[in-house]
Amino acid sequence: MARSYREEGKARNPAFGMFLVALMTGIFLGGCGEQKPGMIRVGILCGLDVFVDTVDGFRARMNELGYIEGKNISYDFQRTNFDPAAEEQILSGFVGDKVDLMLVFPSEVSVAAKRVTQGTPIPVVFCQTNIEGTNLIQTVAEPGGNITGVRYPGPDLALKRFEILRELAPRARRFWVPYTKHSPIVPSQLEVLRPAAAEAGVLLVESPADTGADLLADLESREGKADTGIDAVLLISEPLARTPAVFLEIGRFASRHRIPVGGVLYSVGGYSTVFGVATENRAVGKLAAHQVHKVLSGIPAGKVPVVSAESDFRFNYRVATELGLSVPTGLLKQADEVIR
Repeated sequence: MARSYREEGKARNPAFGMFLVALMTGIFLGGCGEQKPGMIRVGILCGLDVFVDTVDGFRARMNELGYIEGKNISYDFQRTNFDPAAEEQILSGFVGDKVDLMLVFPSEVSVAAKRVTQGTPIPVVFCQTNIEGTNLIQTVAEPGGNITGVRYPGPDLALKRFEILRELAPRARRFWVPYTKHSPIVPSQLEVLRPAAAEAGVLLVESPADTGADLLADLESREGKADTGIDAVLLISEPLARTPAVFLEIGRFASRHRIPVGGVLYSVGGYSTVFGVATENRAVGKLAAHQVHKVLSGIPAGKVPVVSAESDFRFNYRVATELGLSVPTGLLKQADEVIR
């Protein structure tokens, strides 16, 4: 779970205090119109449903920092689910509305937000976002331009997910790895996975796809064969396999063939993965709030160092038992949460 800045209390910056006084004065003098003068306007776009409660953590910490919704700040919260066209439209709408700041996630949305805001004064704060392969920032210490945020440690998580799946299913020698073909966040994960798999004697059965239908066609081609060609499913950080309709079919296939699915903790229609290694959404939202606070306090976004979220490991013991997996005691002890 992310813990950076966890002990940081409410804002004590005198300049920020004067900033809020000025805001509140503007609000008082401005009367009670639909959009109160001086109110900070933040456009929020969540581009994948699995990350939606990131916003809960963000709003809670912003409130603790002195940003009171309806008094000195307002949020235009929009959400999509892996829909690039809709995301482009929403982001362009934020620019047209001249919001004071954008909070965006995950990676694909963050890349689009950087592009859409080019040439505007609107700062962008990202979270749940891979910086590897996305060309979002110049450096971690000084991201540059109008952008900063919270890094999603994609390559680190990919390697940890592989290691746990290998320990959980030591006889599995073929890991099916589905992913979005042209996603910018995938190559950096494969770069760490391929040599690790080769060293471990594991074959990565990669399944790059443009659409969910492509992934499902791959699975369908394996049905009816004495050997499906895969022993386990490894989910990496990418959006396609985590859309509900696609994951439902992956879950059904894995259940029929008694194949463990791991990487992210996810459940649709009664089908679940065995474990997940990921960031905790609300904790990431709180980290993002501190990044936003720095920008709203007057620091240019491009000068605010990017911070990295920590991860947690959650294990579904019930699913492992249903699959007849022998779970090492040491693995259970590593878990931050065990679901029984």
